[in-house]
Order: sequence, then C-alpha cells, then structure tokens
Amino acid sequence: MFMKLSKMVYKKYCVVLLIFALAIVQAVGYDTELFETVACDSTACFDSLHGALGDCSCNVDTIDYFNNVKIFPRIQSLVSKDYFRFYKVNLKKECPFWADDSRCAMKYCHIKTCSKESVPGFENDYENELEEEPPALKYSQEAQTPCNSDADHDPALGYLNMTLSVASQFEIAKWKAYDDSVGNFCDCDDKDAEAEYVDLSLNPERYTGYKGTSAHRIWRSIYEENCFRPKVNPYKSFPYVLSSDLGNMCLEKRVFYRAVSGLHTSINIHLCSKYLLSEKKLGFAAPPEGEWGPNLAEFQRRFDPSQTFGEGPNWLKNLYFVYLLEMRALAKAGPYLEREDYFTGNPVEDEETRDAIRNMLGVIYTFPDHFNESSMFNGGSPAAKLKQEFRDHFWNISRIMDCVGCDKCKLWGKLQTQGLGTALKILFSGQWDSFDEEAEKGRIVLRHKAHKRLQRTEIVALFNAFARLSNSIRELENFRNMLSALTDGQKDVYSGAAGDMKRERCTSGVSKPSLWS
Repeated sequence: MFMKLSKMVYKKYCVVLLIFALAIVQAVGYDTELFETVACDSTACFDSLHGALGDCSCNVDTIDYFNNVKIFPRIQSLVSKDYFRFYKVNLKKECPFWADDSRCAMKYCHIKTCSKESVPGFENDYENELEEEPPALKYSQEAQTPCNSDADHDPALGYLNMTLSVASQFEIAKWKAYDDSVGNFCDCDDKDAEAEYVDLSLNPERYTGYKGTSAHRIWRSIYEENCFRPKVNPYKSFPYVLSSDLGNMCLEKRVFYRAVSGLHTSINIHLCSKYLLSEKKLGFAAPPEGEWGPNLAEFQRRFDPSQTFGEGPNWLKNLYFVYLLEMRALAKAGPYLEREDYFTGNPVEDEETRDAIRNMLGVIYTFPDHFNESSMFNGGSPAAKLKQEFRDHFWNISRIMDCVGCDKCKLWGKLQTQGLGTALKILFSGQWDSFDEEAEKGRIVLRHKAHKRLQRTEIVALFNAFARLSNSIRELENFRNMLSALTDGQKDVYSGAAGDMKRERCTSGVSKPSLWS
C-alpha cells in the first residue's frame, strides 16, 4: 500500500514538474521570439532598410538619394537664415499631467535666450500687425466716431445700445479662442506672455545627459496613452507597438503611430550623432563647452535588432515615413509659402530667403512619390470622429513636451512636435485643399495678410522640423559607413571611448531599448 502511494505521489510530482518545465519553455520562447541573434558589430540595423516603405508608393533608397543629394544641402542652408534661426517658445510652462520632479541640473541642459528686440525684423513682425483688439473694445466710447458734425443725424432716432456685459465679453473671447484653434494639431505658445525668443544656432540639439525615470515617463506616456494601439502589449517593459501588429490597425491609426515613432527615431539619431564624448575621452582635460561627435555604440544600442526586440530597423523606416509626410505638407502649402515675405529687415537676406524657399520647393515638387493624404479620413461621420481623435491625441503629445525636465530637450521637442503638428494641419484640416486645386490649375489665390493661415512660429517650426528629419537621414549614411568599416576589419579607426562602450555592451548581453532621446 505504501509503495503504491509513493508511486502515485511520484507520478503527480513528475506531472507537475513537466507542466512547470513546459510553461517555462513556452514563456521563454514567447519572450525571446522578439529578439534577434545578430552580432553587435554587424550592419543589422541597415540590412532591411531597403525597398518599399509601406503605406506609400515610395522606397527607402529613392528617399536616401533625393534627400542626401538634393534636399539636405538646401534645407540646412535655409534654416541658417535669420528668419528661421529665431524660435519663440515658452519653456516655463508647468507640466499639465504630473508633478515636474526632475529638473535637469547639467550645464548642457540650459538654454540661451535672447531679447525680442534682438530678433531681426521683430518691430515689423506680422504677428504684431495681426494682433486683434478684444471684442469689447470695439464698443468702448473711445472707439466710436462722433456723429455730432452730421446735420442729418438725430441721436434720439439713431440710438445704438453699445453696452456689453462682462459675461458676454467672456463668451466672445471663448468663441475667438475656439476659432483660432480650429484645425490646429498642437498647443502653440507663441502668444504666451512668458514666451521668449531662442536663437537655435546657439542651442544645437544634442545629447545632454537627460535620462532616467522622468525621461522614460515622457515617451512611455506618449506611446501607451496617446498613440492608437491594436491591443494591450504583453511586454510590460516594451511600450511600443510591434510592427507585426501594425497591420491590425486602420490606415489613419497606423499613420499616426508611424509619424510619432519616426519623430522619436529622428530625435534619437540626433543625440547619437551629437553625443558628449569629451568627458569619457579626456576627463579633467575636457573643453568647457564639451566635445561632441558620433557614438556608434549608442546608435546600435537604440537601433540594433538584438537590442530592440527586432524593431530597430522598423523604427528607422518610420523616420523615412514621417519625412515623406512632412515633405508632402511643404509641397501642398508650397504656393502659399512661396508668397510669404520672410521679413527680417534686411532686404538682401530677405530676398535670398525667398529665392531659397522657391528653389527648395521647386525641387520638392519634382519628387515622384509624395505621401497621399487624400486616402485618409474618408467615410462620413465615423471618419470625422476619427480625425478629431487623431487631432486630440497629437494635441496631448504637444502638451506632454512641457513635462520634459531638460530645457534644451524641451526646446527641440516642442519645436519638432509643432513642426509635425503644422504639417498635419496642412494635410488634414481642409484649409489647404483649395491651394492644391488652384496650384494644379496654375492659379494662386492672393490673400490679405489678415487671412494668413500660418503664424510665423508655425512656419519656423515646419521648416526646422523638416531640416531635422533631413539631417537624421543624412546621419544614417554616416553610421552606415562606420558600421561597414567595422565589419571590414577596420576597428582601429573607431577606438577610444565609443569603441570601449561598444565592446563592453556586446559582451554584456541584450539590453532594454532606451525610451528617451
């Protein structure tokens, strides 16, 4: 009896152990299927970065050539002009979603602002010309024209009640605020009292050392709470939507996710290409302003398939996707942008800026495979509702940028978000469709300045954001060459701090992908 009991217990024990072992194998297999086994010193980041881009008729190789040869030199020259160097932004806004508990104290996080008087052409800025008086002032006594000189005028018969209650004034102000915001896809703060002008050339985008819990929370909030998602991601430490799941989303939601992912990718590339090297390389002998340059190890950590659950190459493709989207916005608004004044008070530079704009737009018009926004948001009421959700989600993302704890990261995050938001406004607000039709017919509608559809800050953000995307694609070529050199056995070329970091990482196994720039 005892022997039978022991055998039964033993069998049950074996069954439980077998089930437990199978569960572990299944869990490990399920989790590791996201990982690639590509060596760290390979060109895995670029092996699949060819061919069709998806959701458009273009391919990666065509964009590479078009950008690096035709667009990059033109847009970099353009944004160095005075009109595009100065960006008005409020960096003092409080985070509207959580307590800002981690301000960056590093010297590389600080911003150098400039007075508005030092901005070329500020005194004649059309934003000031268009500043409207409060509606209530139209009915004040000072604003009225005296009628006593008119002999035919009878004040008693022509009495006009010009009173306007405080409540009515408040409501009218709300109406105007609503009218101003219709069609906008992001929160713009150029009218804020605390907004200041920043010379972008004095505050280049680069790695500042801003990282940790606060930095991770920014992008986690963007991806998990404000991007459309097909289902709950089973990988708690991986907030991104897997590329295999994107096909389960409709075109509009997929475009939204890929645009945000492409923006994130671009920011990461900027930081990898302008990484702080001097502290690791020279120690106390580091120059005061720091020494910056490409960090191949950091680039691989963020994009190598073995370090990103296999998603790195797809993120790089999303960079090309958002590049196409913003380029299409420039082409669609081209007839309008060609007629802008770009005033700075310097007639020679202003004319050079207008010529540069026309030259670059002329090149953009020749691109054969523009993004086709007309295939989106078609289908009556459901499509209109989806467009509103699309807009609201991006508006939230623009507000999340006020939660960034590093001023320099916040500056470039807000600028590039506003640039993408302006592109979305051009493509999807409906305000620009008539320009497309008129341009096809060879006609351009002239409009008074009071009917401008873009503020100066929006134009500055639009071109600078596109310049950042163009720069990212150009930097990919540099990283591709560096990786090729490594695989060809030229590792001695990239010795030093970056090489040491790379060797250390490649021997330490797979790491989690970074959430922040």
